[in-house]
Amino acid sequence: MMTEPHPMLRLTAEVRAALADGRPVVALESTIISHGMPYPDNVAMAREVERIVRDGGAVPATIAVLGGIPRVGLSADELETLASDPSVVKVSIRDLPHVVATSGHGATTVAATMRLAALAGIAVFVTGGLGGVHRGAESSMDISADMTELSQTDVAVVSAGVKSILDIGRTLEVLETLGVPVVGFGTDEFPSFFSRSSGFAAPMRVDTVGELAAMMRAKWALGLHGGISVANPVPVADEVPAAELADTIDRALADADAHGIRGKDITPYLLGRIVELTDGRSLATNIALVRNNARLGAALARAYVASAPG
Repeated sequence: MMTEPHPMLRLTAEVRAALADGRPVVALESTIISHGMPYPDNVAMAREVERIVRDGGAVPATIAVLGGIPRVGLSADELETLASDPSVVKVSIRDLPHVVATSGHGATTVAATMRLAALAGIAVFVTGGLGGVHRGAESSMDISADMTELSQTDVAVVSAGVKSILDIGRTLEVLETLGVPVVGFGTDEFPSFFSRSSGFAAPMRVDTVGELAAMMRAKWALGLHGGISVANPVPVADEVPAAELADTIDRALADADAHGIRGKDITPYLLGRIVELTDGRSLATNIALVRNNARLGAALARAYVASAPG
């Protein structure tokens, strides 16, 4: 059932028409643009991902807050602002009221993008990697709001697993406790962002977008609120094998600790430091996995619309 978008959202005419007509729409986050990649790679990637979604038969809806207004779908100039304006802040769920009230610019994280996508009536969201339980969280309690948002917001999230810098085992345990289905797409092993492997099994596996769409329908029809984490491994040719990356991640974590970087600043710092330490190889992998996720997300949005009853 289509829901009317929340009145505080500003949708582009294209996105609004697609939702009203029951056509497939794919939500895209904006933190990856402002805080996940350097300029101008970030804006080029954002435009390319939107093109991939269109080529896949769906309408892209990049989500952000600009001038205090939650936007669902962005113009070329608005994408450029997100990619280059230093006043753009990283916005998770807790930050949304503040950035709206102060008329600020905000790039939305997975959690905030999920919530705004759901308020717009969008059921499929594509990102790079999920946040999760940070290493050392047993003392720091640093656990991403992505986890709790997945437990309560009805959106299927296509990612390449959780980011390699995290404690993947504990992240999977938290998702299980929160009742979030974690589904490997075409894989029995849970991927770890830059790498196809993590050393942990995917709790479930499906091999077609039709099965994924059926899962979405079944979950929400049963009144089981919350999202589905679709783990889509980076293509073989583009991955950085986990064994090769382990020492690099340890060094980046040590550097973050030495500089006292923590909280919402740590993930952008670590990803940027890993780009430096891998001489750009990790950036190429990051771009490749986002492309791959966009292709799957467009196909899933089409299958979900096609599976609508009646």
